Amino acid sequence: MIKSSSVFSRVQQGENVYGLLNSLPSPLLCEMLAFAGYDFVILDLEHVMRSEEDILHCIRACEAAGISPWLRIPEVDEKLIGRALDAGIEAIVLSRTESAGQVQRAIEAAFFPPLGKRGISGGRMTGFGRIPLPEYIDLANRQTPIVPMIESASGVEALTEILQLPGIGMIMEGALDLSLDLGLGPAPLHPEVWQALQNMADTCRGADVPFCANPRSTEQTTLWRARGIRSFLAGEDRGLLNSALKARLHSLQQQY
Repeated sequence: MIKSSSVFSRVQQGENVYGLLNSLPSPLLCEMLAFAGYDFVILDLEHVMRSEEDILHCIRACEAAGISPWLRIPEVDEKLIGRALDAGIEAIVLSRTESAGQVQRAIEAAFFPPLGKRGISGGRMTGFGRIPLPEYIDLANRQTPIVPMIESASGVEALTEILQLPGIGMIMEGALDLSLDLGLGPAPLHPEVWQALQNMADTCRGADVPFCANPRSTEQTTLWRARGIRSFLAGEDRGLLNSALKARLHSLQQQY
């Protein structure tokens, strides 16, 4: 049934939270990430072909193992947002957010009237009727399920206006796509990108909205912690697993 996201509340209480982008569709992997100690997993729909049935199985695995299921969508799709929240997704990550208008559409899709335009369903988030609909609507409308991801110069420029909207739980950065958009090539560690990320974090702090960093070096992690950042994306499971598998093979090969 519906519950408040522990991720957002823990950050507000000054605790650290850690998430991972899931690009390998698998309920079993979601369980592994939970038992590895991660707090939230972002099921990716931007770059991964996956069915809604697969997403639902992953949501169930997350619920059973105790990790918050988030969903990254490639564009604002009002009906998809509603179905995802109905299924148990705790946060919607909006890839390549570039305007307050985009975010406003997502907010309207995520909230019930009078705050939004979301349609009502008495499904699994109400316990199939255990929670009365008025109570469910009240609980849902007190959440902050929208997480814009800033990955372009336009997004950076629009951030101040975006942060004025209600319903935003966190802002995420996409340094790799930002570096491409700035004409720097695939260079997420470029000084211009790093400065843009710091400016984003400052803007979020001024609006009292958590900023989620995706450190790409030990130095960046140290600097983010010194700036008081509490939310961290640990990267993508596909890349981490590939690196671990290659490192293991290399260690075995070096023994001969």
